[in-house]
Amino acid sequence: MLIWLLHRFGPLLERLEPFAAGESRVFLTTRTALASLTGFLMAVLLGPAAIRWLKSRFRERIASDSERLNEIQAGKSATPTMGGLFILSAVVSSVLLWGDLSSRYVQLGLVVALGMGGVGAIDDWVKLNTRRNGLSVRQKLLGQVVVATLAGWILYYHHAGHPQGHQLIWPIGGAGFALGAGFLLWSIFVLVGSSNAVNLTDGLDGLAGGCMIFAGSAFVALTYLAGHRVMAEYLRIPYFAGAGELAVVLGATVGAVLGFLWFNCYPAQVFMGDTGSLPLGGLIGLAALVTRQEAILVIVGGVFVLETLSVIAQVAWFRWTGNRILACSPLHNHFLFRGQHEMKIVVRFWIGAALLAIVGVASLKIR
Repeated sequence: MLIWLLHRFGPLLERLEPFAAGESRVFLTTRTALASLTGFLMAVLLGPAAIRWLKSRFRERIASDSERLNEIQAGKSATPTMGGLFILSAVVSSVLLWGDLSSRYVQLGLVVALGMGGVGAIDDWVKLNTRRNGLSVRQKLLGQVVVATLAGWILYYHHAGHPQGHQLIWPIGGAGFALGAGFLLWSIFVLVGSSNAVNLTDGLDGLAGGCMIFAGSAFVALTYLAGHRVMAEYLRIPYFAGAGELAVVLGATVGAVLGFLWFNCYPAQVFMGDTGSLPLGGLIGLAALVTRQEAILVIVGGVFVLETLSVIAQVAWFRWTGNRILACSPLHNHFLFRGQHEMKIVVRFWIGAALLAIVGVASLKIR
């Protein structure tokens, strides 16, 4: 909306241009900050009414494969879920207000957020309204792959003219490996993988949301830097004109998650469900693909990666030996089974996520 208004006032736009940052003619830094603030305020203001509405329709059903976990989490039964609906509402409203809707990166952000959110909403609805535990693995994966394929295809053609647009870049030294047409398959892997990684982490009050704030904030910085010609050249990272507009989307996301965390912190008044976790993971995966910083995604999203690896290791080891490495996977459940208080686990994971975000952004200078 702001972009549309400014484009209608040419003389004013020309007078503002000398004061703008990076490649943006309309105050990218300010719009990113305002998008974050708007996302936060909308989530906080929408929260009470949204929770009442969700409480009357969608309540969490504790039905994992672990009886002991079900016993530990029994007190959370009937908590309103699908809180991702008001996270997405806050994000989309904020982006419509402060984002440049003509930007391909903003459009991609909305496609991934709404597409993955739609898959998550269907999964949550099936779980809450039938006897099934959500969509089958194949059905859920198919939905994610469809969204990821669309986003990857658009990004593939948008980056086609950029010398590093389809390269897999190693963070130390900046060496690149050309993916060519394999970029599409790689995009699907990154988007689906990051989406599911956040989903697996969403098991304790405030855990996924808090970790997402740190990872999302890191990628606000990374997308901003990738779209700033001078800073990108200084840090020797790939420069993509207009990539900074994705910082507005991620800024709105971080703000909305902060607002959601107001209600999701222990003891949670609402859960985000797959409706929230799938699009949040998809957005940081998209940011990594746009900036060509997938290697840094592994660092910045290290908590999500570790949670995913703990599940893979648990399943693989059990099938091979019949024994379990962890008391229960994902990793946060292992500590829960060992008697640690939920809030202690969550805060320690937040600390890890904060440190990894700092290390990930700082690694840009190691060239």
